Amino acid sequence: MTYTKTFITLAILLITSAVTFFAGQTERIAPNKPFSEFPLDIDEWKGVTSEMDEKVYNILGVEDYILANYRKPTGEMVNLYVGFYQSQKEGDIIHSPKNCMPGAGWNITGTGIETVPLDSTGKSMKVIKLLLQKGPEKQIVLYWFQSRGRIISSEYMEKVWLVLDSIFRHRTDGSFVRLITPVVKDETASVNLLKEFAQKAFPYLNEHIPN
Repeated sequence: MTYTKTFITLAILLITSAVTFFAGQTERIAPNKPFSEFPLDIDEWKGVTSEMDEKVYNILGVEDYILANYRKPTGEMVNLYVGFYQSQKEGDIIHSPKNCMPGAGWNITGTGIETVPLDSTGKSMKVIKLLLQKGPEKQIVLYWFQSRGRIISSEYMEKVWLVLDSIFRHRTDGSFVRLITPVVKDETASVNLLKEFAQKAFPYLNEHIPN
């Protein structure tokens, strides 16, 4: 094991210990609005919600969520999942799809960071991209951590901010936002479709997720 890997491993262990300790001293923060009120009509996108499997729900430990398929009139589809945590105590910490997707049979064949423009003023956000494959099927995933007023595109930094905010702000609430679409034409078209939906949905996410 290299010194870098050793340092990262120790850092993760320390972060986990700190979260466990300070989580008991933090406030439980509810979403601004329940996700049952999240709009299913977003511009030209029309959504249909579905229920999470009870076993998966218990494993994730979320207090509130939305899971829905949104479609454009032209047929393109985006799956939206937002999981909200009032408090991330031991066992109820946001799970990364880098760990979950392989367990569902999807191989991660590519990763990267994408920039999503948010408005005409030049504001944007960085998000994580995954390319998944299961047999001949391919999917693109964009996801980010939207927690306590920040958009975070790194699992490591999400944990760092979690510890700092638990100490200095007495908050460990947070949310995980994930978008998935199948690769139909090409990967670039799928990424652009997800970016388009993310831009449209972002203002509504801010209405539900506390800053």
